[in-house]
Amino acid sequence: MPASLVHLVRHGEVHNPHGVLYGRLPGYHLSELGTRMAAAAAASVKADGRPVTRLVASPLQRAQESARPFAELFEIPVETDERLIEPTNRFEGRTFEFGPQVILRPQSWPWVVNPFRPSWGEAYRSIADRMLAALDDAWSGTESGDVVLVSHQLPIWTLTSELAGRRLWHDPRQRRCSLSSITTFERRGDTFAEVGYRDPAADLLAQAVDTGAV
Repeated sequence: MPASLVHLVRHGEVHNPHGVLYGRLPGYHLSELGTRMAAAAAASVKADGRPVTRLVASPLQRAQESARPFAELFEIPVETDERLIEPTNRFEGRTFEFGPQVILRPQSWPWVVNPFRPSWGEAYRSIADRMLAALDDAWSGTESGDVVLVSHQLPIWTLTSELAGRRLWHDPRQRRCSLSSITTFERRGDTFAEVGYRDPAADLLAQAVDTGAV
């Protein structure tokens, strides 16, 4: 039979002292605190007694590092799936977060003409489709047990919204997807339903800096 549950795990805090919108840029690894966060996420699933038999991560360094505690605790290898990657973003590499301040940068105006798509990066529809395909393949391609998928905030939130029937465009400040959070899905009929959300690194979040995500 296919997998029982699929856990979507966000990576931990990233070492980003200059506040860069890092997107898909190479070299952005977990901070010391982020490493502890990732360990807390893995320990939380282990403490539940969940039989995790498969582990898949985005190819970006922060996701691969966040997968390691799961690999060690459950003694399974880390697979890589490009579909779990952070979306593209035209503001990547800049030292400010996207928001109202973009109005002060005329050179960026052509990028923000359509916030509903959005025009500054990968379309929400594209993100939802690839994440749903990755979720479905992980579920159907696992003979038994649970699967852990390590990804990024926007892909996880977009998938969650798609499965809940919400519109995909949104205010980034309203995303419910903290560092090292776990959003769990179960197959129901021909679709998936969210059956749990938790913040196993909640006691570390007050010390964390969550900037740089697209």
